[in-house]
Amino acid sequence: MLIDSHCHLDRIDLKPYQNDFACFMQEAEANQLEHLLCIAIDLESYPAMLDLVAGYSKISVTVGVHPNVQDCKDPDVDELIALGQSDKVLGIGETGLDYFRSEGDLSWQHQRFRNHINAAKSLKKPLIIHTREAKEDTLRILKEEGAGEVGGVIHCFTEDWEFAQQALDLNFYISFSGIVTFNNATVIKEVAKKVPADRFLIETDSPYLAPVPFRGRSNYPIYVRYVAEQIADLRGVPVNKIADLSTRNFYDLF
Repeated sequence: MLIDSHCHLDRIDLKPYQNDFACFMQEAEANQLEHLLCIAIDLESYPAMLDLVAGYSKISVTVGVHPNVQDCKDPDVDELIALGQSDKVLGIGETGLDYFRSEGDLSWQHQRFRNHINAAKSLKKPLIIHTREAKEDTLRILKEEGAGEVGGVIHCFTEDWEFAQQALDLNFYISFSGIVTFNNATVIKEVAKKVPADRFLIETDSPYLAPVPFRGRSNYPIYVRYVAEQIADLRGVPVNKIADLSTRNFYDLF
């Protein structure tokens, strides 16, 4: 069985499923997907996301506001705590820093990140971290705010082994997406070989970042098996071992 530890189910294209979410879930289960973690991006669409997945025990959610989202409701710590108390909410995020898409004075992004970390610590729930071209500040703020108390996951990992080691030391897991299947992802492939067997997850980040052989198309949680297959090949182990390890790691973290 497989777990997609990071997907955005409220944003996937349901046209191949007759615009029927139930039909989509039937195929997910037929493809041995045991659980899906649906990740929040903003609060404006959060109620609709919750409504979409409410009736499915195999779907859990997070609450948070993505670092790239601007002109939106920016929650304070108390608001995040209130929203995060539900049993269906497994973690806080995604949150973090992104210097690729955001420019100028990013102090607002730093404060948003700190708010999420403090809410996670209050709730004792893991963090889902997004970082892009901001690795030094990401690590610095995680350390300053004591994020290691709750740990979490560096999702859609795109950094090097040095960064991975520091994240691991801070009590974070490393999650690999379809990017690990790309031919030019040599640095990420090396990390996938080295990360401890009890500290990695797999994800799709669907509908984004579809793996080879679907690169450039819409992504779906059923494609998480391609991530598992790539990591199995890199580590020289059967794919069912990667499936079992990543599933166990998911439940250990969340």
